[in-house]
Amino acid sequence: MSVDVENVVIGAGVIGLAIARALAAAGRDVLVLEQAGHFGSETSSRNSEVIHAGIYYPKDSLKARYCVEGRRMLYDYCRSHNIPHRACGKLIVATSEAEIPTLEELWEKATRNNVNDLTFLNQKEALVLEPSLMCQAALLSPSTGIIDSHQLMLAYIGEIEDGSGTIAFNAPFQSARPDKYGFIVTAQGMTLTCRNLINSGGLHAQTIAAQIQGLAPGHIPRRYLTKGSYFTMTAAAPFSRLIYPVPNTASLGIHVGLDMAGQIRFGPDQEWIETIDYNVDPSRSDDFYDAIRRYFPALPDECLIPAYAGIRPKLQSPTGAAADFVIDDEGVHSLPGLINLFGIESPGLTSSLKIGSVVTDRLKRTDRL
Repeated sequence: MSVDVENVVIGAGVIGLAIARALAAAGRDVLVLEQAGHFGSETSSRNSEVIHAGIYYPKDSLKARYCVEGRRMLYDYCRSHNIPHRACGKLIVATSEAEIPTLEELWEKATRNNVNDLTFLNQKEALVLEPSLMCQAALLSPSTGIIDSHQLMLAYIGEIEDGSGTIAFNAPFQSARPDKYGFIVTAQGMTLTCRNLINSGGLHAQTIAAQIQGLAPGHIPRRYLTKGSYFTMTAAAPFSRLIYPVPNTASLGIHVGLDMAGQIRFGPDQEWIETIDYNVDPSRSDDFYDAIRRYFPALPDECLIPAYAGIRPKLQSPTGAAADFVIDDEGVHSLPGLINLFGIESPGLTSSLKIGSVVTDRLKRTDRL
């Protein structure tokens, strides 16, 4: 089978779908190659489904900028496309006096990122909002919310297919080599030519990049994997908002999440791993009880049930500093028409519409569209 298409996007996670949606909306034909038999089967469906406000990230980083802009775009999109979502708000809590300065630092970081709707709450004010909570102080983020990520991806797919796009499932990318018109791409059962090749492979982006001839190894950053497990609770949900502890080095801590049905879940924790494994070890609940009881001391014994696990493709090593999104085009690697996306983890879901528009705009600026 030989196919000619203007744009090939590798990966049908939320980012790949958002990119394909933006290309289709621009009137460009696009083919999405997905190795699995379903969309969003890895990172995109194994997360907290949170619409982030943009609080935690360094000023002017891609994560900060794309999260703040993407959050506004995402809320607008949810309203216009009837995507289930709710701006339920979030409390970031200091469970000791020693953690209050961290809240102050987060306030300052959020302000630098143009997140200007936070409210600093003392203990009494926080407990008025969430009586089951134990804390010394908290930051209220009213623009943090939750979303049905499955319905969001379905909406993206609808727009792709309504435009000039197609998704090929069970079609793992195998290789690509540049030619004078763009790229010759091989995938399961097909060889095709394309003008532009967008690597949005998520957990597999580095492996995909290594199969693109002409791309120097120095342009493929090392991937680190962190696994996060989630547990649900047999008791009724005690909170109406998301509850987050102050963040640690590589995660936002074991927090209280809610789905659109009001079901509570706790997680994720943080486990650096070498291979992809989605099994949840029930014994990890021991650490969950300790962490959760710092802000929810009434957590009943033996109430946590393993739910699911997600894995993030990080560019940050276990001992390294936090890393930003990487979106490399020909200005970096000198291969016209190739865009590689690496380290697209949280807040990728929130940033998805913005990332889609960024990739499309880059191709326009280089006259590839």
